[in-house]
Amino acid sequence: MGITRTSVVADSIDEVFRWHERPGAFHRLTPGFAPMKLRSETDSLADGQAVLAVGGLIPWVASHQRDGYSPPNQFVDKLTSAPLRFVTPWTHTHRFDAVDSGHTRITDTVRTPVPARALASMFDYRHRQLAADIETQKWARALQPTPLTIGMTGVSGTIGTSLSALATTGGHRVISLVRHAPTGPDERRWDPAAPAADLLDGLDVLIHLAGASIAGRFTDRHVAAVRHSRVEPSRALAEVAAAAARDQRGPSVFVCASAIGFYGDSRGDEELTEDAVAGSGAIADIVKDWESACTPAAEAGIRVVNIRTGVVQSSSGGMLKALYPLFFLGLGGRIGNGRQWLAWVGGDDIADIFYRAALDKRLVGPVNAVAPRPVRNAEWTSTLGRVLSRPTVLPVPEFAPGLLLKPEGSRALALADQRVVPAALTAIGHPFRTPALEDTLRHQFGRYR
Repeated sequence: MGITRTSVVADSIDEVFRWHERPGAFHRLTPGFAPMKLRSETDSLADGQAVLAVGGLIPWVASHQRDGYSPPNQFVDKLTSAPLRFVTPWTHTHRFDAVDSGHTRITDTVRTPVPARALASMFDYRHRQLAADIETQKWARALQPTPLTIGMTGVSGTIGTSLSALATTGGHRVISLVRHAPTGPDERRWDPAAPAADLLDGLDVLIHLAGASIAGRFTDRHVAAVRHSRVEPSRALAEVAAAAARDQRGPSVFVCASAIGFYGDSRGDEELTEDAVAGSGAIADIVKDWESACTPAAEAGIRVVNIRTGVVQSSSGGMLKALYPLFFLGLGGRIGNGRQWLAWVGGDDIADIFYRAALDKRLVGPVNAVAPRPVRNAEWTSTLGRVLSRPTVLPVPEFAPGLLLKPEGSRALALADQRVVPAALTAIGHPFRTPALEDTLRHQFGRYR
């Protein structure tokens, strides 16, 4: 019973161990498909506690054992919370051994009555994720050797949670700009309508992710809510950033979320780079105004990057999480004729892209945050079915999404036809973790070959 997994990552033992000590490490290693969700990370690998919940209800407290703490070679955590410690005793030894100055052998050993087969996908995920994160941090250190202070809105969202953890495991400090009263020194209260003049003081980078989801029934009220939450708050932040930049007390970089909705609902086989003209429709109009709202920051000399995000493939949230139950039951299928282009991006790759935008001075203006190879809806459907080992033979009639989303929403979301490519990222040689759709989906669900 239990499991042992070993792999080698390409960095020094000291750097790999430091990565595990930093905030965000536990989150980065916890897959979206795991039955347990992280509530709080430990503050010490020597004697702290990480708190998770199984099924959203049953507590799982992982207590780090001082007698097993031997940096940079080892730390140990043990399940100590009732009732699970009586049902599934669990002791996890994390071992690190230097292979040479640039490579470290990682060995995870778990003593538990849970069979290895039930744990294999989670630990395969952890080792793949760690290796990829270490590679990301290596190019990030080359771009920015010293730690930055990064202000971020939307930290609690799917992208924000992943990106925040990626930045903190890289040694940077993340200040969450939140709408509630701050609960600690790493939070500041942000009023989207009227941000305080000193909100951005001391920040090196501002990353703006917050806003109402575009997904939903396209009523006038929904479209207005999307516009209101995206355009004016972005302009207000840009104006505060501009004033802070003029006084040399605020960020020199403003990375603002955007969307490939900029290109309109239906562009057919046209290959859409960042130089393509804007499309038409409610979402295209919102995105154009959303990006234009950043102009005050750019005029003040701040490097502004607008991340035109594609359809994020993450088991933690968004479209993929919403559709998983349907496909798992074997009820998924292509929409209409399935020939519409889907410009997608992996959940880890989108975090990498925002991270690079914060650090890489070569990125300015719009950046298409999509995988190098868009696919048609039919290919996406069949690939997800293959990964989940489920049939995908029940097509969805073209009119059906309109019943839920209204016709305009159906065109903008379910039937969107956008062959977007990441020209700006390709030009600077940005490496994608999983440029192929099937590899992305297998990683997100732990369904490795």
